[in-house]
Amino acid sequence: MLISKNLHVSIKGHEILKGLDLIVNAGETHAIMGPNGSGKSTFANTLAGHPSFSVSKGEVLYQGENLLGMTPDVRARKGLFLAFQYPVELPGVRTWQFLRSALDNSRTSQGLEPLGVREFDKWFEKNRELVEMEPTLTNRSVNEGFSGGEKKRGEILQMLVMEPKLMLLDEPDSGLDVDALKVVADGVNYLRDKERSIILVTHYQRLLTYIVPDFVHILLDGKIVSSGGPELAEKVESKGYDWLREAPE
Repeated sequence: MLISKNLHVSIKGHEILKGLDLIVNAGETHAIMGPNGSGKSTFANTLAGHPSFSVSKGEVLYQGENLLGMTPDVRARKGLFLAFQYPVELPGVRTWQFLRSALDNSRTSQGLEPLGVREFDKWFEKNRELVEMEPTLTNRSVNEGFSGGEKKRGEILQMLVMEPKLMLLDEPDSGLDVDALKVVADGVNYLRDKERSIILVTHYQRLLTYIVPDFVHILLDGKIVSSGGPELAEKVESKGYDWLREAPE
């Protein structure tokens, strides 16, 4: 699904990623952990094509194609989805209209017919119920006046509607209480199958009790310094990151 080779990324002239290597196969869920400033969100945003991040070296292949050569909209139409750590408000753009337009564009790019209004309505409502989002919220502009938890549910709703092939989740647990965390995790787990992949950025092991990853990677100073299974997240939870700085694997 994704191969990152020796990826170096800077923002405003400051290098953040310093040779990140990662292979993600179809059907796998990879969690990326690390302290603030280690490059976790930089990696997710770079994959999505955020223009503030500049790639100075390395390559990223997505399903065998050069991801870095694609514009953000092309990446999205090819099935890459980023759930933002801090979702932005889109005044004047109704959630229903936004998602119908996005799905129509995605389907058209795949040679599929757009869904009719009634068919899309059923699809939208099914997924809205999955994330337990109030109908009044989806009648508003995207994220406008939403609480932090409502914005995160909105991101997962977008993901469920779009059914991406590669899901990038940038700290989806940030600012959530336990009930909202479970709803977000249920939405993510609902899409897990042998054809889709997930890269999950998080600070905390608690999210990984609800979304159990196949692999956990620790990012320090722009590089992955240790990889393992879910037990690695538990070790970080109990010991922090100093032991990795002292003796990186």
